[in-house]
Amino acid sequence: MDNISVLLFNVLPFVLVFVIFYFLVILPEKKRKKKYQGMLDELKVNDQVMTRGGIVGKIAHIDDKGITIETSAAKTRIKLDKSGISQKIKAD
Repeated sequence: MDNISVLLFNVLPFVLVFVIFYFLVILPEKKRKKKYQGMLDELKVNDQVMTRGGIVGKIAHIDDKGITIETSAAKTRIKLDKSGISQKIKAD
């Protein structure tokens, strides 16, 4: 019995740290990734988006590999990978 209790006291803190780490770091990151992927899947032409670099534009074209956005009144077009989109800007 003594060996089991010593083993339990040595292993239990590591198990507790892993459980706390899972709930504080891993689980929220999974939820964030799922929400981000859902936002990317719902994008459509004419949606207003912001890139990771801070460029705001309207989606002109979407295909499997990327997105083309128009960024100014001069209709400047920029091709991006879908992962380059930071967020969809909601019109108020």
